[in-house]
Amino acid sequence: MTGRAARGERRKRIGFYMEQNIPLLLAVAMVITLLVVYICLYTFEFGFPGTFEFSSIVNTSMPLAFVAVGQSVVLLTSGIDLSVGGLVSLSTCFAALYMGTSDRNIAWVTAVTLLIGAAAGLVNGLLVAIGRLQPIIVTLATLSIWSGLALYVLPTPGGAVPQALVSTLTGLAWGILPNGVIVALLLLVLLRVFRRTGLAMSLYAIGNDVSAARANGVSVVRAKVAAYVLCGLCSAAGGVYLAAVTTGGDPTTGAPFTLTSIAASVLGGVSLLGGRGSAIGAVLGAFMLTLLLNVLFFAHVSFYLQSFFQGLVLIVVVAGSAMLARAWRTRRVRASGES
Repeated sequence: MTGRAARGERRKRIGFYMEQNIPLLLAVAMVITLLVVYICLYTFEFGFPGTFEFSSIVNTSMPLAFVAVGQSVVLLTSGIDLSVGGLVSLSTCFAALYMGTSDRNIAWVTAVTLLIGAAAGLVNGLLVAIGRLQPIIVTLATLSIWSGLALYVLPTPGGAVPQALVSTLTGLAWGILPNGVIVALLLLVLLRVFRRTGLAMSLYAIGNDVSAARANGVSVVRAKVAAYVLCGLCSAAGGVYLAAVTTGGDPTTGAPFTLTSIAASVLGGVSLLGGRGSAIGAVLGAFMLTLLLNVLFFAHVSFYLQSFFQGLVLIVVVAGSAMLARAWRTRRVRASGES
């Protein structure tokens, strides 16, 4: 009897874990599937992909991964940040303009760029949390402001990035492993640690029920401001990474990141309603989108149909995740009733 009860309890824990983590597990499965399909398609035409091809995928994914992490933090609070695209453009232009080709400029320009991102996020957070303005309106307005500043800083594509930064972020470790993979692993470790902090718990609480969170002593204003500051910081980091990948700046380069950061977060299991998902899933969502574009390209899908298939995959993944979670929830409830 004791053994049966223990097995039942174990099944309950597994069922609860699966129900809570199905979106994340599905994102992992999708990344692996798309990677296998990409390798098969590329091998069919050109032979097995080498380090250059894998590095290209990682380097393309990492700027979006940073921005998606920031976006997911805001989404957890039931908010949204539409200004990330403009902030990526501003950060990329500022970094490319002031770094030049001197290695001595890397540290201070990177630090200032990150501070600019944090300050931009602070503005958004104060307007949303203290001003009690709608996040979509605030960030839509600041999107125009950051985009305008990017054009002021660097009106036309140009600037330069030191080779040392390019090699550090986009090169190969030991001639085999893309440095972006190491950066991604470090980012995932940091996110794992962050999820156990009081701030992360506050963000989840606010997203689930802001009134209950406030009643339980959560500082809603402070947590929301912190979420937008983190989003700005991550967006600026994505901008610096993008400058290293492109070796220059462009005042319009950040425009696609607004929607793709939201798509990557949702693909990774972050709920637009708040309180569910994780930034780790957003990183996987970024890689998923990049791999999907590569798969569509090597499958010779028309450029004009690629957006269609991207939207289709987004719907299928989100709907599939919801149905699987519902099925596991039903199974867990039935198992509880039988026991």
